[in-house]
Amino acid sequence: MLEVEDIHTSYGLSQVLFGVSLHVEPGEVVSLIGRNGVGKTTTLRSIMGLTPPRQGRIRWMAQDITGLPPYRIARLGIGFVPEDRRIFPDLTVWENLDIARDVHGIGWSEAQVYELFPDLASISQRRGGMLSGGQQQMLAIARSLMANPQLLLLDEPSEGLAPRLVEALTSQIGALKKNGMSIILAEQNLDFVLALSDRLHILEKGQIKYSGTTDDVRGNQEVVEKYLAV
Repeated sequence: MLEVEDIHTSYGLSQVLFGVSLHVEPGEVVSLIGRNGVGKTTTLRSIMGLTPPRQGRIRWMAQDITGLPPYRIARLGIGFVPEDRRIFPDLTVWENLDIARDVHGIGWSEAQVYELFPDLASISQRRGGMLSGGQQQMLAIARSLMANPQLLLLDEPSEGLAPRLVEALTSQIGALKKNGMSIILAEQNLDFVLALSDRLHILEKGQIKYSGTTDDVRGNQEVVEKYLAV
């Protein structure tokens, strides 16, 4: 589905990514994991066209999407849930969902969203700014689903959530995976990543230093301590 080939991305004169390559197959959850500032978010932003790479290629369904504006990439079937969620605080839960609805009527319905995130159904008339962090995270993912993506980019979805909410989010993302959704997950929480991923890439200083399956990582404590230990 997605091929990222040797991308180099900068913010002004500051280069962040140095030759990152990865791919995603249909129905896969592929994770980017590493400490703060290693390039996880920049990789997602590069794919989404928010910070286009200066070098390299990004292909979606064999189409070169490198440098396309974000709205066109979204219309091609890639959804992005940023770390800061970016919900509309003055709109209700229902309005946040409705504003993202696929114009062709082929996206998710409210009923489907509420089945996955039942807590949202009971607060559908509450304004986004009045929601808890966990509720905002659920709403941000649900809003992205309304546009009917085939690939979902999730940036630090467990960040700042209580363990109980992380457990619920693991189950909800797992349900998306079970239904065939392809996902790129950028995270620092190794347990969360291992519970959901098929494959993962460990980033360090803007480069992929290790790639493998979740079983590979579970069996390689040396790699975990080198790149992920605090």
